[in-house]
Amino acid sequence: MLRVLFISLLFPFALNAQVSHRQAIEAVLNQQAVDWNHGDIEGFMKGYWKNDSLRFIGKKGISYGWNKVLDNYKKSYPDKVAMGILTFSSLKIELLGEEHALVTGSWRVATKTTESGGWFSLVFQYIDERWVIVLDHTS
Repeated sequence: MLRVLFISLLFPFALNAQVSHRQAIEAVLNQQAVDWNHGDIEGFMKGYWKNDSLRFIGKKGISYGWNKVLDNYKKSYPDKVAMGILTFSSLKIELLGEEHALVTGSWRVATKTTESGGWFSLVFQYIDERWVIVLDHTS
């Protein structure tokens, strides 16, 4: 009986932690969109783990490391005009424990003359007291 009471008292705290983690992850994505839409690729990259083990999987294959991912973005989007306006939708954030989360959703980039988009799955990890993307699979 005491065990059930203890667990029932802890449940609201665990639920609040889950909501807080989801909000923090969503805030990372929102800030990435803001930075992108201001033409700030380096700001956008703050959402990624700044480490050689970062993985990005796209239509050209897999890239390893924060610097390589940054270089790829700069080649594909050389200026603010090419970057256009980024929006995310259909976000689903699933916590996979205390330090990992899976995020799926769609992305769209619209410029004055073009529009592109697709789907993504992101693995977030809680590192150094913040949520960062450690694996990005974007199509």
